Amino acid sequence: MSLEPQRALVAQGCRVAAARGLVDGMLGHLSLRIDDDHLLIRCRSDTDTGVAFTRPSDIRLITFDGTAGAPGELDGYRVPNELPIHLETMRADVKHRAVAHLHPPAVVAADLAGIAIRPIYGAFDIPGAWLARGGVPVYDRAVLIRTAELGKEMTAAMGDRPVVICRGHGITSAATSIEQAVLQAISLDALARMSLRVRAAGGTLRDIAAADWDELPNLGSGLNVESAWRHEVAALAAQTS
Repeated sequence: MSLEPQRALVAQGCRVAAARGLVDGMLGHLSLRIDDDHLLIRCRSDTDTGVAFTRPSDIRLITFDGTAGAPGELDGYRVPNELPIHLETMRADVKHRAVAHLHPPAVVAADLAGIAIRPIYGAFDIPGAWLARGGVPVYDRAVLIRTAELGKEMTAAMGDRPVVICRGHGITSAATSIEQAVLQAISLDALARMSLRVRAAGGTLRDIAAADWDELPNLGSGLNVESAWRHEVAALAAQTS
C-alpha cells in the first residue's frame, strides 16, 4: 500500500500550522496513525529547513517502538526528541489518529498570564466556542517531553479532552484526522489571541450567556472541517506563490 497521500497530508498540515504562526523554525511536529503498529511522523534530517518547508519526504514511517517502520525509512532521518508526545497520546485513546504538537506563542502567553481559555465568544468561531466550553486542561511542566513517563503525565493532564496546553512550552492537539488536529489548534490560538486583546484593551473576560448555546449548532464537518481546510490550503498556496 502506498503511503504517499498520507505523507503529503501530514506535510501539508505542518505547512498550514506554520503559515498560521502556530510553529516557528524547527520546532513542532505532526503524526498520523497508520495501524496498530505504525505511524507517520515528521522527522528531521541534515537538509531540514524548518516546519514551514516540510516536504512529504520528511514524513517517515516508524513503529510504536520508535524504530523504522520499513527498510530505509529512517535512513538520513531522526525521529523528534518528543516522539513520546505522539506515542502516548495515541496509546491513551484509539480515536487519536492524528497528533499535532505545536508552539503557538499566544496560547503560551495567555496561559503564563493566568488567562484560562474560556468560551468568551460564540458565532465568531462555533467549533472554538464548544472546544473552550468543554475545558482546555493544562499540563503544568515546561519540560521537553522525551520520555514515556513524561508523555503519560501529559496525557493524564489532557484527560478526555482533545487539546492540552503544555505550560511554558506549547500545545498538543489530537483528533481523528490531520485536518481536525490542526483546525483545533487554530481555534485554540484564536481564543488565546482574542483573550489577550480583550485584556490588553482593559476589558474583562466573560463567558457567553448560557442561553446562547442552543443557537450555536454543529454545522457539520462539511463546513467545520472540509471547507475550513480548503481555505487553509488555499491561503497557504497564496502565501507561498
